[in-house]
Amino acid sequence: EWEEWGKTTIARAVYEEIACQFEAYCFLENVKEGFSRHGAIHMQEELLSRILKEKVRSLGTLDKGSKMIRKGLAKKKVFLVLDDVDNIDQIEGLLGKQRSFGCGSRIIITTRDVQLLNRVDAIYWPKFLGDKEARDLFMQYAFRTNKPTRDHKHLTCHAIEYARGLPL
Repeated sequence: EWEEWGKTTIARAVYEEIACQFEAYCFLENVKEGFSRHGAIHMQEELLSRILKEKVRSLGTLDKGSKMIRKGLAKKKVFLVLDDVDNIDQIEGLLGKQRSFGCGSRIIITTRDVQLLNRVDAIYWPKFLGDKEARDLFMQYAFRTNKPTRDHKHLTCHAIEYARGLPL
């Protein structure tokens, strides 16, 4: 099932690998929960604070934040990850309706609701790892080796079976 595929893990790995290639970048996790607990304005302030690397508070309105985003990031090559989005209003609340970042900008959105992605350029459908690939990846991260002891082999088999192809 889509929600079982390690979306956040994949998005985090991509982010950590390529964020340094952008002028401005931010990984905003738990968007759904943040909107539910703190509201849209707080989440927009959080996004702006992280991406501009300065404290942004008291925006007052989403429109003010959207203008600040357009003004501060319009010409920059931006990389954003919006993790666990469940409503189009969250995307528009964070980025505004008119998204105009600089050339080469990228936005990754993780969601359980594929219908939210009807206006995107591409959708990545992750694939589960095979048993050998899952075992190798798990052992490399868990034990820092590809040559396991007997105990490691036993533990690894149980972990891979439990993780069902998502060893990290």
